[in-house]
Amino acid sequence: MKTLILPLDAHDDHKLWNKLKRGDERSFSLLFEKYYGDLIHYGNSFSPFTEKVQDCVQDVFADIWLYRESLQEPKVVKAYLLSSVRKRIARLYKRDHIFKKITNTDSIEFLFDFSVEHELIDDEATAENVLYLNKLLNELPSRQKEALFLRYNQGLSVEQIAEMLDVNYQSANNLLHRGLLKLRQEWKGSFSILVLLSSGII
Repeated sequence: MKTLILPLDAHDDHKLWNKLKRGDERSFSLLFEKYYGDLIHYGNSFSPFTEKVQDCVQDVFADIWLYRESLQEPKVVKAYLLSSVRKRIARLYKRDHIFKKITNTDSIEFLFDFSVEHELIDDEATAENVLYLNKLLNELPSRQKEALFLRYNQGLSVEQIAEMLDVNYQSANNLLHRGLLKLRQEWKGSFSILVLLSSGII
């Protein structure tokens, strides 16, 4: 089950980033510990090879440390890390002869399945609604599903999603709009879709 995501203090992230740029190993470790789980979770959405995903995440942090002095401060550290892992996996696929047809991040299918442990929701009506919404989400096209994941599961803005998916703002907004429109067309639950998406239990 994906636990409730609390608002992240972007200011703290930037302080850690600036300290690691100056060679502070503790700040580097804190960022690693803070986002490692989210990055693995996101990376596993593109690849069934968990060990390779772990290698990609570790390589991203290794490069950050190695090239720390020349790195620009990102607007949102979490979005930067997610995007870096996405690009790293795309490069891995391109190198691997098994995935030789993969040439960019647009070609990678978002494999993440929205799911929740039924028994962890006390209220039966809420549980049924959540499971139904899981089903609808998993039937969406890959890019729409990824956009909704980044928006409601990872808490990114439309601008950050656009940057991650390498599209303009309007395209990212359209992905979200079409995904939500499809959900609303199919939705027969008794709860608001947006309330469930924003609740942290999806």
